Formats: sequence, C-alpha cells, structure tokens
Amino acid sequence: MTFEPHPREFFNPAGAPPRIAMLRDKLEALRTHGVDRVVVEHFNHTFASQSPDAFVERIIVNGLHARWVMIGDDFRYGAKRAGDFDSLKAAGVQHGFEVEQMATVADPSGARISSSGVRAALVAGDLDTARGALGRDYVISGHVVHGMKLGRDLGFPTLNLPIAHKRPALAGIFVVRVHGVADEPLPGVASLGLRPTVDDSGRVLLEVHLLDWHGDAYGKLVRVEFLKKLRDEEKYVDLETLTAAIARDVANARAWFAASGNGTPGSRSTGFATSATDRIR
Repeated sequence: MTFEPHPREFFNPAGAPPRIAMLRDKLEALRTHGVDRVVVEHFNHTFASQSPDAFVERIIVNGLHARWVMIGDDFRYGAKRAGDFDSLKAAGVQHGFEVEQMATVADPSGARISSSGVRAALVAGDLDTARGALGRDYVISGHVVHGMKLGRDLGFPTLNLPIAHKRPALAGIFVVRVHGVADEPLPGVASLGLRPTVDDSGRVLLEVHLLDWHGDAYGKLVRVEFLKKLRDEEKYVDLETLTAAIARDVANARAWFAASGNGTPGSRSTGFATSATDRIR
C-alpha cells in the first residue's frame, strides 16, 4: 500500500523533500520484485483526518480484509501520526490480523539504506551511491511527447518526457541508456531540469538525445537509465553557446560509453508490464 501524493507533499508542497520516483516507476519496481497488487490510496484532507482506529477499521479491516500486515520501522498512521507499531499490534489482536515490523535494511558494511539516503545521493548527483542502495540504475519512465522542436533545429533532436512533479531529486546533464525505442537499449545524453536558456515557465522536462538513432518515438513509453552525471544545468547567453555546450556533452557521453563498455546493447529488458493497482473507495 502506498500514498499519492506523498503525505509530506500534501501537507507542505513547498517544503516537501524532492521526489525520488514517479508513481509509474515505483509500481514497476514493485512488480519486478514479485508484488502482485499495489493499493494506491489518494491522500487528501479526509484521509489525513482519520483517527488511528478509523484507519484500522476502514482501510485494514474493511478495505483490505488483511490477515497479516508488515510495516516499516518508522511507520506512523492516523491523524497527527498518532498511531504506531504498538497500537497497530494491539488493533491486530482485537480485529484478528498479525503485525510485523520490517527490520532495517542495510548494505554489506552495515549502513542503513533509506529513502532519505537515496534522495541525498540523487540530489548530489552521486549515481554510484544511489545505484548501490537501489541495487540497480536509477530510472525515470514516461511517454514521449511533442516539444518545441528546438533540439532538432540545433542539430540535436530529443525525446521529450514531461515530469509530473516540480522537484525531482535528480537534475543536470547525464549519460543515459534508453529502453523502449528500439529492440535494444540505446545510448544517449539527457538533460533533466528547467531549461533556463529557452524556457522560463518553471516546467520540469526530461530531454534525451540518442547518440546514433533517428526515427519517430512519439507516444512510446520509454525508460531512461541514468548512468553518469556530466554537469549541472546552466543558463547560456544565446543559442550558439547552448549548442556548443550540447556538442561537448554529446562528445563526453560518447567518450564515457567508449571507455566503460556500458553502451553495448542487449543485457537488460526493455519491457513494461501493467501493474495491478486498486484504490480503496
């Protein structure tokens, strides 16, 4: 069971931490780890105002008919976060379900793996640390949409993926690999951010230039794996300076793939499956 939006985003949109994963990517990660069904609960004022007892009765007992519940080690529930492990355990005795608390997840050195740690690594552009905590490359997926066509005019056509949230944890220019456009994953260079040189709307966009592919990908659901951060996003004085910067990014991405051997297609699945999602009404 997960909430959308995140409770901290709901209560304090401006002060909420940057978003680690889009809902689609969260569901896909759960699916690949054997989760058959995810309940996505819409978090709103009505839901947030429930007492701990009401949460148990409405959601766990009457909604989910749960027999066994596992919670994280810092899980709280109900209005003002009044419910905790002990109260949920007592409610389980009353209503006939078992409750377990998940042990802290740690890396081989014993350091705790947490969402806050992953978030901090992404904000710092430290993809190696994020990869170690996640057990995979960091990914963002989305449908390719029409853009301003500016990249095409500059000689670097891009796949444009809108980002639903205004504050993704990751930002900058990256070496990436893209699944879902062709039969094999394709190497590319990506910009994730606000595009300050050409757009002052504040809209976050993921733009991906594929290094050696040309074609029509509009409408396709693609998955972008972030492999290496090249630099932060910058605002340039004119399009000529921007074009020169993009050319350097492309050259650096090519050099990275050549040195690492990571651009070799074929090792990873490009498929997406529809995750089973329910909403309690």
